[in-house]
Amino acid sequence: MRFNRHRRSLFATSAFAVVLALAASAPTSAQKREDDGGRASKNGLAEGKVGDADVKITYGRPKVKGRTIWGNLVPYGKVWRAGADEATTVTFSKDVEVEGQAVPAGTYALFFIPEENEWTLVLNKVPQQWGAFRYDEKQDLVRVKVKPTTSDAAVEELTYEVAGDKIVLKWEKVAVPVTVTS
Repeated sequence: MRFNRHRRSLFATSAFAVVLALAASAPTSAQKREDDGGRASKNGLAEGKVGDADVKITYGRPKVKGRTIWGNLVPYGKVWRAGADEATTVTFSKDVEVEGQAVPAGTYALFFIPEENEWTLVLNKVPQQWGAFRYDEKQDLVRVKVKPTTSDAAVEELTYEVAGDKIVLKWEKVAVPVTVTS
């Protein structure tokens, strides 16, 4: 009897340790982009100023690698994390307007819903997410329509730029400019 109690206690302690180890390694709301040494998609960082607001975009940089991106790897009509691995985040140091919509200073998850001729940009109030797997539309701060453009020059690795009054996503032969004012 005493042996069974000890064994059950040992089993419970071991199970608890396993659960803690799994929880520690799982993506959480406090997750940051870690070292990218073992990642296929390296970390990306775009920084700049829009007016007097500092803008910082943190993202994963997937490569085209000969794949069909739009409508295939990134399906049309579905929420996309706007990069690889963790959701892309955008930080504004001051209140701004994104495509005319007020956005308070802070950090947001940046998602897109691509379509062939028009995309929806989404700023979500839960910045630290793994991909878009737990994306919750109820947490959206802003949803605006933006127009993608095409280019003859292909961009192999997904890139963001902060230039003038624009944040621009560039990948494959598509660029998506987003107007930001402060």
